[in-house]
Amino acid sequence: MYKTIVVALGLEHGHGYRAMDVARQLLSEGSEIIALHVIEPVPGVASLYLPEGHEKEVKKSALDQVRERIGDGQDAKAEVLFGHPGRLIPEYSEDIGADCIVVVSHKAELSDYLLGATAARVVRHASCPVHVLR
Repeated sequence: MYKTIVVALGLEHGHGYRAMDVARQLLSEGSEIIALHVIEPVPGVASLYLPEGHEKEVKKSALDQVRERIGDGQDAKAEVLFGHPGRLIPEYSEDIGADCIVVVSHKAELSDYLLGATAARVVRHASCPVHVLR
């Protein structure tokens, strides 16, 4: 069905395994999945109190967790970026020419209109189809 699928993984919520399964069902043979985790940057002043190399360690840890969720499949690669997830996921997906985004929505608050805040932003701003898992 799709040639390039971005799976947005929120590691702090423990999601990902089901999202990867769904992405693999949607994938055309010989295509790829990009398992993407976006880390929100530490606000300006607070970042001054972090030890040197903190960002690099956080990224390495996140990459390890993303690779664990990917499993042994050769159809997926891990990617970790820094930024605001609701904006960066659609931008990244468009930049690489993704055909579909798979995102998991956590239990939403009323202000999020029945989707989690990140999932709602991804749906509104993506230029490709978005598959939302509840």
